[in-house]
Amino acid sequence: MLIGYARVSTPTQNLDRQIAALRDAGCELIFREKASAKNVRSRPELEKAIDRLGSEDVLIVAEWDRATRSMLDGIELMQRIADRGAAIKVLDKPHLDLTTPIGQGLLALLSAMAEDERQRIVRRAADGRRAARARNVKFGRPSALTVHQQERALQRLADGDSAREISRDMGVAASTISRLQKRIANST
Repeated sequence: MLIGYARVSTPTQNLDRQIAALRDAGCELIFREKASAKNVRSRPELEKAIDRLGSEDVLIVAEWDRATRSMLDGIELMQRIADRGAAIKVLDKPHLDLTTPIGQGLLALLSAMAEDERQRIVRRAADGRRAARARNVKFGRPSALTVHQQERALQRLADGDSAREISRDMGVAASTISRLQKRIANST
């Protein structure tokens, strides 16, 4: 089955040119959308089109920039479609016709490039975390209580006040006081 996808960015734009191209290409079903191209996953009609794809079906897009805005999003889109046993064909980019051996080879090359980029991003992030730890950078959210407030809360707990009462007086969640209490108990 040939399934089409047409998108424009704003409600005032017109889909007619894309729909005509998709009909000329033989699309039996066309999903239409007027939505921003911030990311692929936030476009429900594109998701419906992909969900509708079965083995050997083809998603036809009139213009590549209507389906995605970045290389990584485009590669992810192509891979998701290929994983369903389907293909994608882009009318304004003949080299993005994954129904052909050359197009399938291009997908393999682009997928390898995307995987390499993901690995570099993960490696750089890990290197950055290691360097930050070496500089004694504290990770996570900042404490809701100052050191003085923590000491005061611990003293009140030792005096028998409840975590709920202390949290109410200090304007924090009871779980904040409970975590403080547990952290101190675990360190002794």
